[in-house]
Amino acid sequence: MASTGGGAPGTYTPTPTKKTQRSSFFSDSDVDWLRPDGRGFHQCRPAFFRTGAVNSAAGSAYAEFGNTKVIVSVFGPRESKKAMVYSDVGRLNCNVSCTTFATPVRGLGSDNKEFSSMLHKALEGDLPVVISCASLALADAGIMMYDLVAGVSVSCLGRNLIIDPILEEENFQDGSLMITCMPSRYEVTQLSITGEWSTAKLNEAMQLCLDACSKLDKIMRACLKEAASASLD
Repeated sequence: MASTGGGAPGTYTPTPTKKTQRSSFFSDSDVDWLRPDGRGFHQCRPAFFRTGAVNSAAGSAYAEFGNTKVIVSVFGPRESKKAMVYSDVGRLNCNVSCTTFATPVRGLGSDNKEFSSMLHKALEGDLPVVISCASLALADAGIMMYDLVAGVSVSCLGRNLIIDPILEEENFQDGSLMITCMPSRYEVTQLSITGEWSTAKLNEAMQLCLDACSKLDKIMRACLKEAASASLD
């Protein structure tokens, strides 16, 4: 993990699971291989956060996790056009879109609608980088929340658990686990699992995610404090 501001970035991202034949970066022992980007099995990508990325939005945030870059804008709150009677319950509408150069195949992916739905579910209380960035944008907009929401994923490749996998690793994973949580309250808001897991592996993966979420939460809070201090200057 790293700090916010102009410091070196620390953390995360997801992707639909694809079960495929073992890739060439596995050795015969299934233990001595190195991750494509050189990280340790339990090491997240460098993370960088900044709020106030979009001036026209009520709140916004920019996140950079390795080569993954995300901008989230929050508009509202505003009166619902569908409301017929008074309600003290709000509605959160989420939309996710990708740039045409966001994936190796040019053009918007078919997963945008699914990602929007997953993000909505996670913020009622996925997509690790997007979720963490969205939570920060909501805080920047002054929306009252129980806590910040941080997200982290783990992939199982053979006998190894790797945290914060990149696309090349996810394409060859045997299973995946993603957790979004409110670290200060130690509450899981969403849990997504694919593949077959033993109880021991599942417990280990969950603890890896929760520990990483706690560290990510500190980076996110430092970003908010830095923004608040800058606004007072």
